[in-house]
Amino acid sequence: MDRIRNARHFAPRLQRWLDSLAKDRPAAQDQSIGGETSRQPDLSGAASAAPSSAISAAPSDSSAISTSTTSATQAPSSPSFPSSFPIPAPATVNLLRPPVPLRRPDPVVAPPLPGLDKRQLLVGEFILEYMLRRSPRNSIGFMIDDDGLRVTAPKRCTIDDIENAIRAKRNWIMTKLDERRQRRAARLEKPPVEWIDGARLPYLGGEITLRLYAAARNRTEFDPATQELRMGLVPGATELLVRERVKNWYMQQAEGLFEQRLDLYAPRVGVQYASFSLSSAGTRWGSCTVGRVIRLNWKLLQYSLPLIDYVVAHELAHILEMNHSPRFWAHVERVYPRYEEAKQLLRRRSQELPVLWT
Repeated sequence: MDRIRNARHFAPRLQRWLDSLAKDRPAAQDQSIGGETSRQPDLSGAASAAPSSAISAAPSDSSAISTSTTSATQAPSSPSFPSSFPIPAPATVNLLRPPVPLRRPDPVVAPPLPGLDKRQLLVGEFILEYMLRRSPRNSIGFMIDDDGLRVTAPKRCTIDDIENAIRAKRNWIMTKLDERRQRRAARLEKPPVEWIDGARLPYLGGEITLRLYAAARNRTEFDPATQELRMGLVPGATELLVRERVKNWYMQQAEGLFEQRLDLYAPRVGVQYASFSLSSAGTRWGSCTVGRVIRLNWKLLQYSLPLIDYVVAHELAHILEMNHSPRFWAHVERVYPRYEEAKQLLRRRSQELPVLWT
């Protein structure tokens, strides 16, 4: 009974306390929400004011940050930044500046031929690059072409032996490399041939005339009486097609003529060659391997027959001497006495003729 009387006594007081608590709650909620929305975290973790007007109205000292967060029941004040705080400028984008260009892929470089080793050697003030190939031959050989210096050496030779041989032939190598560069530059300056009807083409030391006409099918024939190379072309034929067909005709003629001249000069030199094939080297007219395999450049068909015979005798003599020693030139002179004159004339004519094929 005492508990009931106590409850009735405190009930009115409890109700008045709950009513007063209900009246104070909305103001506290509004006050806390306003305090939170006036502040937002920046990238450094400090508080920053969202409205721009709050920054200008706030005091400039650093104490403003602590006073704004001491109590939720106090009137909130907008936080401000100290004068030393770094405020970043707005980011700008220059749309007129071109984008950074991407690096173009490196050109594809053809791998070196099997068995060739590319090396460098300091010769005087120059860095000389050369391609080294090992072979069963008995001596060190040098050859200059548009690609530079090629050295062929026996397998037993050390690199020191090879480089000493290069230094010993330094003057000859530098002279030949310079001559090769000059000839290549002169060759590239010559205007190319126009593959049209009536074009004049070098052939066996003279010239032949290219005749083009419309035909139902492609055909090629040579008239020795008029020195004309006649080509029937189907509609839509291109200049590339004409050039390739002329090239194929030259190669067919060269194969038959070169084999005939090899068979003529081989007994005179006193050798037998194993096989023969055509080459398409840039400026190298012929080659001979230790296996007696001879290759001749089909472009020799542009030159006179005596110059072709010189190259044939030259390569056949290599079967006896795989070098350019005095004994080698003696073999050449025995079957071709005017070889020196032919060598100089071949060099000069190669600079004078137009460039038909690269």
